[in-house]
Amino acid sequence: MNVESVSLADFRSYPEARFTFTPGLTAVLGSNGRGKTNLLEAVGFMAGIGSLRGVPDEALVRSGTDAAVVRGEIAADDGRQFLVEIEIARTGRNRVLLNRQRVSRLRELAGALTVTVFSPDDLQLVKGSPAHRRRWLDEALVACHPARESVRADLDRILRQRNTALRQARGRISPDIAVTLDVWDAKLAAAGDQLRCLRRELLSGLVPRLAAAYAVVAGAATEISADYASSWGPEPLAEALAAARSDDVRRGVTTVGPHRDDVSFEIDGLAARTHASQGEQRSLALALRLAADGEVRARRSVKPVLLLDDVFSELDPGRAGALALALPDGQKILTSATGVPPGCSADQVLLLDGPARSPERP
Repeated sequence: MNVESVSLADFRSYPEARFTFTPGLTAVLGSNGRGKTNLLEAVGFMAGIGSLRGVPDEALVRSGTDAAVVRGEIAADDGRQFLVEIEIARTGRNRVLLNRQRVSRLRELAGALTVTVFSPDDLQLVKGSPAHRRRWLDEALVACHPARESVRADLDRILRQRNTALRQARGRISPDIAVTLDVWDAKLAAAGDQLRCLRRELLSGLVPRLAAAYAVVAGAATEISADYASSWGPEPLAEALAAARSDDVRRGVTTVGPHRDDVSFEIDGLAARTHASQGEQRSLALALRLAADGEVRARRSVKPVLLLDDVFSELDPGRAGALALALPDGQKILTSATGVPPGCSADQVLLLDGPARSPERP
């Protein structure tokens, strides 16, 4: 798949702008603060993954305006054309259209555009909190199976409702609270067991790709393992929720479920988060992105668009060259403040320094 054009209005730093892209590698060059990452973030939003930096939607709206507009034209690998139009509201709900038909959730755009994002922040996939690894795994799950988005969305909704009931309990289980929790526990158990199963199945398929990608980036074959660390035992989630109810009511929050799970990685039998060097951790982070991209290509027979946000500047020459060689076929959009990275051959260069482009409001 290829992003053919992106038009922006009041998105981040852009009052109005339009960009067109070639099917190959586009290098977006410019000094810091010129909007390079903002442009990649708009493409990511078109793919339904939200902000690349994890900020609230209202932060994407240019200061002093009420809404931002992102409009993109996409050519799918099977020849279909997609038009994505998104109005991001500072307050209230966003408006999302796919081929001029409204869709209820942003994630539904994943079927039209799939992206693989490489970011300097990817080091947090290895050394950061479990939330980073859960997000990586869930994004890969939806990219492999766009219909799975509903499972994750349902879980989020159920969790919000259950946590609301727990807060309303104020530390005490009344008959009414018990009945309410029974309802939400049943729903959470069904969605949670399903999501844990889906995550584990996907991770199992990712491990061989992860080891292969790490060997390429690090320049040496190394034993890589990954384990899904669940917040409850082998029993069904319904049993774990029942056992944790008193503690949940006391604390006012759900303490077991997929939202508390983690993924642990080992390099040569040692925990990557605590025992790997910075270079090993960075190689593993790159391998995580490459492995997920490879799994998406295998399962859906599509070529995700690669978004590389100033990644090469964080790598030593050896890893930078290895990554350039390891990047799979398909459209790539990379940003850099120092020019086209060594080992990369750009089919198109967009310079963000200098005079502004002729605007074209979507």
